[in-house]
Amino acid sequence: MKKIELEIVALSHSITQTHSYAVVLGEMNGLRRLPIVIGGFEAQAIAVALEHMQPSRPLTHDLMKNFMNAFSVELQEIIISDLQEGIFYSKLVCFTENDTVEIDSRTSDALALAVRFGCPIYTYEHILENAGILMEDGAGKKAKGEAVGIEETGSGRDDLSGMNLEVLQTLLTEVLEQEDYIRAISIRDEINKRK
Repeated sequence: MKKIELEIVALSHSITQTHSYAVVLGEMNGLRRLPIVIGGFEAQAIAVALEHMQPSRPLTHDLMKNFMNAFSVELQEIIISDLQEGIFYSKLVCFTENDTVEIDSRTSDALALAVRFGCPIYTYEHILENAGILMEDGAGKKAKGEAVGIEETGSGRDDLSGMNLEVLQTLLTEVLEQEDYIRAISIRDEINKRK
């Protein structure tokens, strides 16, 4: 089967499920998008890596990367390989100097590792046909080198716009101490918008 390369184009609150997020993957040089619902912790792990944040202690996916590096295991690519009853299945394609191994993984964990390793993300045509969304020409298209959109929908975003800069700085410190990196990104973006 021919592999189709994807890139992360957005990370946002899921409209369909409470306390969940959606990571949106876009077809490289194409108009199809693949939204995948993930949990809050997994969204945070992806957001931390996308935004190049440095937590005071390694998060689980950072630990996994450190472990793999220590034993000379390279993550070559991830493949979103199957879709059954609304659940995406993924594989980590890892190699050492002696062997190539495919390891079963939750898609959210595979994406968090792909961002950390900077490796490509692939899927197959039948998955894009069954779960993908076709975008209008140019709509939601990410320009090369453009930052991934991390969106916060609902009242949280509106609350930030009503706060002054000093309150935002204090809030940013608090949420970083709580390791709520997705909220921290929203606050940081609001602060940057005002500078």
